[in-house]
Amino acid sequence: MDALILARLQFAITTIYHFFFVPLTIGLSILVAVMETMYVRTGQETYKRMTKFWGKLFLINFAIGVVTGIVQEFQFGMNWSEYSRYVGDIFGAPLAIEALTAFFLESTFLGVWLFGWNKLPKGLHAISIWLVAIGSNISALWILIANSFMQQPVGYTINNGRAEMTDFLTLITNPTIRTQFPHVFFAGLTTAAIFVIGISAYHLARKNETDVFQRSLKIAAWVGLFASLGVGGIGHQQAQHIYQTQPMKLAAMEALWDTEEPAPLSLVTIATLDGDEEIWSLRIPRMLSLLACNNLDCEVKGMDELQDTYAAQYGAGDYTPPSIITFWGFRAMVGAGMLIIVVTAYVLFIVIKKTYDKNGRFFKYLPFVLVLPYLANSTGWLITEVGRFPWVVYGLVKLEDGLSIAVSPAELLITLIGYTLVYAVLILATVYLLTKYAKAGPTATDSPELEAESAPDSNPSVADAQGY
Repeated sequence: MDALILARLQFAITTIYHFFFVPLTIGLSILVAVMETMYVRTGQETYKRMTKFWGKLFLINFAIGVVTGIVQEFQFGMNWSEYSRYVGDIFGAPLAIEALTAFFLESTFLGVWLFGWNKLPKGLHAISIWLVAIGSNISALWILIANSFMQQPVGYTINNGRAEMTDFLTLITNPTIRTQFPHVFFAGLTTAAIFVIGISAYHLARKNETDVFQRSLKIAAWVGLFASLGVGGIGHQQAQHIYQTQPMKLAAMEALWDTEEPAPLSLVTIATLDGDEEIWSLRIPRMLSLLACNNLDCEVKGMDELQDTYAAQYGAGDYTPPSIITFWGFRAMVGAGMLIIVVTAYVLFIVIKKTYDKNGRFFKYLPFVLVLPYLANSTGWLITEVGRFPWVVYGLVKLEDGLSIAVSPAELLITLIGYTLVYAVLILATVYLLTKYAKAGPTATDSPELEAESAPDSNPSVADAQGY
């Protein structure tokens, strides 16, 4: 098999495996911090139990997220060593800063939070989980700064056949990051909100711990609706930025082969198996022009014209992304996002009207919506990366130029199979643990110190030894 295809498959699989857990870490850390803050402000034990329960699930997710992310770092130096040699001076800087600051911040204070119950003052303990949340989001920011350079290279010069950084401020204020980070931030909050909604609905349908899960549902419904609307709003701005910086990606997302002015938005397009020709489509006139330019008349270039333009600019080659992946991936992402908005709006309506008892059947099926944010997150990353084809760094480094010359197809195939199997086992273990503790409810994460606090003859040493 072709080494380039195997290397791309390997990185795609490890990235998607890893990104299953990243958005939940970003969003759930904030929700847990909010819950503990409410406990500190009110002193109500219900909020403490909520914090411990959702915190336990956050810890499981966080641990597997760290493990699955490490492999990607090695791939840059192994499978993609030519890429690292060419742009390592730039790409490595934000990754190093992320590890030395954000990751150490979140991991250190996660330990403080985990082992600090009843040892730190309540306020200080709550600050530790806020620092974890801040560290998680700063970590995402630095990684996205690195990725933004791959989408829109800025702040560099070519010297002796390598890209070297010339302006660090320009690098970290890349125009792409201004839409990319907010999009991921809101996606993380949305994922966490749906996670909390789904599990809360499971227990409310069975009338388990109604006080805990009604309050959890309320927080998640408000956050979920706000964040899902934020994803849509920022996503619209992101599409307009793509229209200006990566027009081929936008054309592939819309299966637009011919340049059109005004341009229609495709609802459904059926193409040939190779994705090179349209057979039938259903389109809304002028709508793509409106989404791309905020007017009904602007021109949107098609893939055929852009292919000719890029061939003349960069040399002979195929510059058209796999339109089937980008087209249907975009519709899966948007469709899942729209369903999330509808679900969170209806859940918020239930919360406001307090009609929990009348929606038992709805709560019974609500856990199935947990799949929606994961579908949206995964397809979103596929669009972002596959739509950049054939570039590793857009307009600067092609895929074949970034591949290591020392890695053979056999080695790539063996490691691809190995990573896939190991990651599959890790995900199954994680899903098992999350399901086990989610179904068990707060009683499984209630630590002995809760009882010890109210017992007159409590033994602090025993509580500490057995605590959370």
